[in-house]
Amino acid sequence: MTDKINSYKFACIVARFLEDKIAGNISILNISNVSSFADYFVICSAQTTTQVKALTENLSDKIKNVFSRLPLGKENDVKNRWNLIDYGDVVVHILQEDERATYAIEKFWNHAFSIPRDTWLKESEEYSEYKEITK
Repeated sequence: MTDKINSYKFACIVARFLEDKIAGNISILNISNVSSFADYFVICSAQTTTQVKALTENLSDKIKNVFSRLPLGKENDVKNRWNLIDYGDVVVHILQEDERATYAIEKFWNHAFSIPRDTWLKESEEYSEYKEITK
């Protein structure tokens, strides 16, 4: 499953990988028409700084193993309450719930198109850890 995929598909798969690891309140914003530095933001919440770190490490490892793709950059605040993983076309924000409420990324980027959860789940279903095994 390492075929070349477009940024839309990649963003959907990133969201799926985060959901499989119990990230909360996942959203995908298509920012391609309002930004020149990326096509999509994937944003999710974590309950603790430990979970922020674990989601970041797990996602980076999973993307590396499945797609042989490394991030262009990673950033985190001093207290590890907000981590960012930059894949160029897709930028991932993993925030502790309080930070997410404070910074309200979706409100700031309210002119971007939001991809509905049902849509990104369907688009990425073959990458789910929990897909049903059919005989």
